[in-house]
Amino acid sequence: MDTLSKFTIPGILLVLTLSFGFWLSHLGKPYNSALFNVHKLIALGTVVIAVIQFSKILKGADSLALIIVLLVLAGLCIIALFASGALMSMGKMEYTLALTIHRIAPVVMVVAMVLIAYLLVRNS
Repeated sequence: MDTLSKFTIPGILLVLTLSFGFWLSHLGKPYNSALFNVHKLIALGTVVIAVIQFSKILKGADSLALIIVLLVLAGLCIIALFASGALMSMGKMEYTLALTIHRIAPVVMVVAMVLIAYLLVRNS
């Protein structure tokens, strides 16, 4: 259970990021710059804190290969989220494609993170 407690702050920050993202999407374009910046900063903070927590946890992990593959998948989803969010805000990419990526990537990321948490808890 100690391993799961290390996911509390990143989990809360993820919920905040999603909440601000839904709020932004319901307000529509042009995006409210204050909310947009809060959304981006919370997302960045979530990534930084999650990476710190994972680096601490992975030092004692047994099934490291599968966990690393899932972490790479989650990392790619995070990159896709930052890129699609930036492209949507700048209007540099077809909006529906960027929005689809921005909606699918968090689902894949959460599934990968849940699997990682399961593997870490099972091994501890």
